[in-house]
Amino acid sequence: MDARSEKVFSLKSAAEALGFIAIGFSRPARPVHFDHFVAWLGEGKNADMAWLGKNIALREDPSRFLDGCRAIVSLAYPYPSKRPKTADGFFVSRYAAPSVEDYHTRLKRLCGNLVEVIDGGKKGSYQHRICVDSAPALERSLAYSSGLGFIGKNNMLIRPGYGSYFYLAEIFTTAPLDFSHGTLLENQCGSCSLCMDACPTGALEKPFVLDSSKCLSYLTIEHRGEIPEAWANKLGRCFFGCDRCQEVCPFNGRDVSTENALPMTEELLNMSEGEFKKRFGKTALGRPGIEKLKQNIRAARASGQPL
Repeated sequence: MDARSEKVFSLKSAAEALGFIAIGFSRPARPVHFDHFVAWLGEGKNADMAWLGKNIALREDPSRFLDGCRAIVSLAYPYPSKRPKTADGFFVSRYAAPSVEDYHTRLKRLCGNLVEVIDGGKKGSYQHRICVDSAPALERSLAYSSGLGFIGKNNMLIRPGYGSYFYLAEIFTTAPLDFSHGTLLENQCGSCSLCMDACPTGALEKPFVLDSSKCLSYLTIEHRGEIPEAWANKLGRCFFGCDRCQEVCPFNGRDVSTENALPMTEELLNMSEGEFKKRFGKTALGRPGIEKLKQNIRAARASGQPL
């Protein structure tokens, strides 16, 4: 085994030790799903998330992320296993993980450990850029090209034998890694339409097409206005994000275990900005802020819908 191959082996071992469930490698090239993404933007399916239409050149050519980029390391890290809930039975999306530090920060730190492996103890040997769900990269397409999984009808990356409950991260590097290209996995959804059938607002209009303006995840996190009444009535007991298209997916099993990770909704409604920032400001819940969460909680409590 030569030094470059040994480096890849060491990276795989280190990633596993750090808790990543999968690691794959690809060369910087035009993402295979780029045209689909551009067509989706052209149809206005990104709602008012205008930033998704920016930096198109970067999305089309990942090599622009880092001068001299030779490889992209794609990584998958699992969500916490239990669904977070309030003491009175309301929920937030699994990825929110309000009991731990925001995944952006956690994963960047873990990827930093892998960068040290790439450098082989000689800091600065190569150049790197770490991305965790905040850079204009088509992460799922890159992960697909590295062999981490296939894109499901709900647009999630699905890893056979595990499911879709994981975060994605990338390391763009100038290091000359020697690796075999990942096997591109064919879509394994077959005739299953459970994700589309379960979408409470019809946001999954057809396989691989999501209308963000109807998506409860978008409406409870990114959308800054009031949630339209027709969609607010579909919230059920989840006031941050939405996991329904994943919960019904056969690849995810039927794990419904929960964790009391949040106080009563009444306490959240009475929480000040300062209290919220102190308790949840460094978690994923910090993105929308307490006022948005209060708005969502009121809508969820008023909807009267079961989970």
